[in-house]
Amino acid sequence: MATASVAFKSREDHRKQLELEEARKAGLAPAEVDEDGKEINPHIPQYMSSAPWYLNSERPSLKHQRKWKSDPNYTKSWYDRGAKIFQADKYRKGACENCGAMTHDVKSCMERPRKVGAKWTGKHIAPDEKIEHFELDYEGKRDRWNGYDAATYARVIERYEARDEARRKYLKEQQLKKLEEKNNKVDGEEGEEGVIEDDDDDDDALKVDEAKVDESKQMDFAKVEKRVRTTGGGSTGTVRNLRIREDTAKYLLNLDVNSAYYDPKTRSMREDPLPDADPNEKFYVGDNQNRISGQALEFKQLNVHAWEAFEKGQDIHMQAAPSQAELLYKNFKINKDKLKSQLRETIMEKYGNAAAEEEIPKELLLGQSERQVEYDRAGRIIKGQETALPKSKYEEDLYINNHTSVWGSWWKDFQWGYKCCKQTIRNSYCTGAAGIEAAEAAGELMKANIARKEAAEEKTTSVEEKRLATWGTDVPDDLVLNQEKLAEALKKEEVRKREERDERKRKYNVKWNDEVTPEDMEAYRMKKIHHDDPMKDFLH
Repeated sequence: MATASVAFKSREDHRKQLELEEARKAGLAPAEVDEDGKEINPHIPQYMSSAPWYLNSERPSLKHQRKWKSDPNYTKSWYDRGAKIFQADKYRKGACENCGAMTHDVKSCMERPRKVGAKWTGKHIAPDEKIEHFELDYEGKRDRWNGYDAATYARVIERYEARDEARRKYLKEQQLKKLEEKNNKVDGEEGEEGVIEDDDDDDDALKVDEAKVDESKQMDFAKVEKRVRTTGGGSTGTVRNLRIREDTAKYLLNLDVNSAYYDPKTRSMREDPLPDADPNEKFYVGDNQNRISGQALEFKQLNVHAWEAFEKGQDIHMQAAPSQAELLYKNFKINKDKLKSQLRETIMEKYGNAAAEEEIPKELLLGQSERQVEYDRAGRIIKGQETALPKSKYEEDLYINNHTSVWGSWWKDFQWGYKCCKQTIRNSYCTGAAGIEAAEAAGELMKANIARKEAAEEKTTSVEEKRLATWGTDVPDDLVLNQEKLAEALKKEEVRKREERDERKRKYNVKWNDEVTPEDMEAYRMKKIHHDDPMKDFLH
């Protein structure tokens, strides 16, 4: 009863709530008020006004639809790079055994591994790093320039200014050297004229044009020097990173939002921004094109060769010994080209080179010419010479084994043969007219044997209801079995066999008869199982 009343009460409250909402929508009842005292629009759908269950809201509210307040723990600041907080005078227990700092262990130490660590020497203790723990907000996590110090760009400007100053000093030194050489040279008139002309050319080459300087600056600015494997003091590489000012920017080639992605920090666009355009009219096809062309493709092939050679047992490694790997790959290509040339030469020696031979005349190639040949009514040639039909590369009119005709010149009974001896065996010896007569006589003899056999079969089938005995060897020639008695004897023999297999089917009153008829003997022989019969196991 309690549960029924509760259910009824809940249904009643639900009905009243629906009526109240209808009244509010019609303007007959005041609107609901949230926690902050603000009225709730009654026309807002229920799926928007109802708060999720995990908020545990006791009264109607639209707080869950508003912007959440940011966590005060969130910050947009960045780590203080390279900051030190304390430097000890002696080694402390639990500190790094290599440098003596307390903020990390030996595995995480970024200093050079010392021959004798600070734990044993107690000297040159490294200062402790400043460790910060703070949480970034949504924008701080995704800001790639977070923590960037704009003041570091002054170093780049200083580097370029130093380079320009060194260039100007070098040009001035070269001009002074040329002037000194010009004043020290004393030669003849012709020689002096030639020297003056050469010096004028050198002066023109050394003149510094402002436009050329600007262009050179621009070209050098397109090169960004970056270190490779700096931990081991590796080499430097030049990377063209910026575009020429006259060219259209990559991100302006296709303004579609769903086109190729452009990374503004690295200024890279890997995919083709205009895949459907004419390739002859495009000057930019994406940065991925650099990976499948030029030296990048050669480097990829070098890596693949190193991997395959290592799998086959050679001690080669691209990163451990790059010079060795490159030398082996170079030797591999040389040997491969030699092998190809040798194979080509052997094939050409065996089969010849049709491309290097003289061109075949059209008369032989097409089997026709412009020479006129006249024939009479009988087909004889009156004037001119009959054109010779061109022969193929295969051997023609080649007679073997004393044959006077080729194989395939005779056909009979779906078999090919020789016309001269009418034999159907490919590599047989020709027997001539005697072989043809012998073959015809053999055919006549075969036909006579077939006719005689058919006549004998008709004669044996003409005997009605006669069956010879199959038992023993002393069977008289005139013995004829009665088919009805033989059928009855077969049934009796079957019953006897069944009783032998299962004694429960044997009857009590057994009648014995010693008289054995030829039909009974024939039935016994027919039902008897022979030991060499392959079907004896199947019958059991």
